[in-house]
Amino acid sequence: MSDANNGRSFDVQGFLNRLQTTLRSGDIMLAAGVTVILTVLIFPMPSWLLDIALALSVTLSVLILMTSLFIEKPLDFSAFPTVLLIATMLRLSLNLASTRLILEFGHEGTHAAGDVIGAFGGLIMGGNFLIGVIVFAILVIVNFVVITKGSGRIAEVAARFTLDAMPGKQMAIDADLSAGIIDENEARKRRTELEQESTFFGAMDGAAKFVRGDAVAGLLITAINLIGGIVIGTMQADMSAGDAMRTYSTLTVGDGLVSQFPALIVSTAAGLMVTKGGTRGSADKALFGQLGGSARAMGMAAALAFVLALLPGMPALPFLILAAGAGYAAFRIERKQTAEAAAETRRIETEQKRAVPAEEPISSALAIDSLRLELGYGLIALINDTSGPRITDQIKALRRQIAAEMGFVMPSVRILDNVQLPSNTYVLRLKEMEAGKGDIRPHMLLVMDPRGEPVSLPGEPTVEPTFGLTATWVDPSLREEAQFRGLTVVDPATVVTTHLTEMIKDNMAELLSYAETQKLLDELPKPQQKLVSDLIPSRFTLAGVQRVLQQLLSERISIRDLPTILEGIGEAVGYSQNIMVITEHVRSRLARQISFSNTGPSGYIPLLPLSPDWEQAFAEALIGPGEEKQLTLAPTRLQQFIQAVKQAFDRIAADGELPVLLTSPAIRPYVRSIVERFRPQTVVMSQNEIHPRARIRTLGQI
Repeated sequence: MSDANNGRSFDVQGFLNRLQTTLRSGDIMLAAGVTVILTVLIFPMPSWLLDIALALSVTLSVLILMTSLFIEKPLDFSAFPTVLLIATMLRLSLNLASTRLILEFGHEGTHAAGDVIGAFGGLIMGGNFLIGVIVFAILVIVNFVVITKGSGRIAEVAARFTLDAMPGKQMAIDADLSAGIIDENEARKRRTELEQESTFFGAMDGAAKFVRGDAVAGLLITAINLIGGIVIGTMQADMSAGDAMRTYSTLTVGDGLVSQFPALIVSTAAGLMVTKGGTRGSADKALFGQLGGSARAMGMAAALAFVLALLPGMPALPFLILAAGAGYAAFRIERKQTAEAAAETRRIETEQKRAVPAEEPISSALAIDSLRLELGYGLIALINDTSGPRITDQIKALRRQIAAEMGFVMPSVRILDNVQLPSNTYVLRLKEMEAGKGDIRPHMLLVMDPRGEPVSLPGEPTVEPTFGLTATWVDPSLREEAQFRGLTVVDPATVVTTHLTEMIKDNMAELLSYAETQKLLDELPKPQQKLVSDLIPSRFTLAGVQRVLQQLLSERISIRDLPTILEGIGEAVGYSQNIMVITEHVRSRLARQISFSNTGPSGYIPLLPLSPDWEQAFAEALIGPGEEKQLTLAPTRLQQFIQAVKQAFDRIAADGELPVLLTSPAIRPYVRSIVERFRPQTVVMSQNEIHPRARIRTLGQI
């Protein structure tokens, strides 16, 4: 279509499309509706449009009530305060519009303000305006004094208690998350629901004031309409006092009823929302399921109704009907509950008959616990005691500590009570075999002197089970005195956990299974997965990677830097498939880590190198083709080496140093295989494992 005045074209279809899109937008429609409500407060409304708006108000109030009845929990209708505000504003604007029509055209008859108001007024009043006024007053009293006031008080208390309970509920969510009962997504969902609940009940507390104010406003508007209409009718419209009273009372009461009827419905809906509280399920389930679920209560109600029917002067028929109905309901409820109980009993008996004791599968006898802690009956308190540290909590912390330090995820520890053990004895088992044992006192403290001297405090002398140090069990009241003297004080749970820690570190290589190795590789970041796929299985096997990691863990070298280890393996497999050769190459790639872990408090690595004579002796003792070499050192020569190492380390240990044994790369694995048999904690390094930036100090020579 073209415009002849300015030559511009107007796209009708585009305009209609934009208009349709706008009408489909919910926020635009809501804004338009609120704007119309506010416009009614200023501009007059014709009677036919007022009838439509009043019908909309009644329908909306019924919709709000039905929604409040059928929701499962109050948060399902969290928009109720907003809906309540809009419904209240709609009724007030219609009250103002009807007031204009009543005062302006009331002298024309009872239908001057529309057919809806006239019909309500004529229906309720029945030709007697006093009846209409009384009925209207009763409706206002019920709404204002009973429903509105009660629901407002409940909303106020609910909001207060909900806000007071928020910190405790938040702590409960955090506790469940820390204990592993729920995951992070569930915790986030519960926090969101908690926030919505507090916001909802707080908003309901304020929304109750809208309902109360609406009731007061309806009463005042009705009084103003009645007085103002009579004055206008008698003074301006030349009506008699009787006609003015009859006409304007019909219009005023009809207007008040049309506004108070939806207000009463919405107030009831608000009361249902706040009284629902923590009850889940729709209102009928909550009401009939709880109120009509007791046969004895229904039977007592029937008996009372029957007694009332027998009283002199009482109409017997209504009470007898109620007694019969309640008695029949009690009979049906009792029979239903009995049938349900009998069905449940039969179901249990059937399941017990069907559940023939099956023979325990042979696979259960083959299952082995990787780690097991067995406690005597006197040590059960270490698990259940809440006053002090519990073993279970310390084991959880131990798993995280070992994972952070060594890159090794230790298996779960199975804790059992063993009545065959002495009451204060515990046993550590590694794959069902005993790996450690100790005797502790559950209600005492273990005190040790860091200098290795006997403890002078009164108590029970003993030997610390992990390192074999001299110690004493003392009463907990002596803790402060022991700490004041500079003694080491350890609780019983920590004694067991320390023993478990050292046992695990000594046997990490054995605990690293094929499945755990695969799990470590699967949990690598996505950028590192390409490295894994290039290496395994085309160039190296997963079992080979497991063997390399076990070799590292056997010497307490952390495998946390798994990408570097895999890179080292990938480099080494290019020229060798020998596990020992590959491991030595990986150790050279981990030179920075190994040097840092062996740097002492003084900032340098204390070294004790082998003399050239011993280097040559070991090199000449290696025989075999290629990489399949074996050490064939003469027994007398081997004994001389052991004595030389012991003397050198004892001499340096007297000066407070714990040196690292340094060898050449070619003989390091063989020297380590000898030293670990009599000094398992001694670190043996090669020159390739000394990082260029590491500070070193040579303390002697073997």
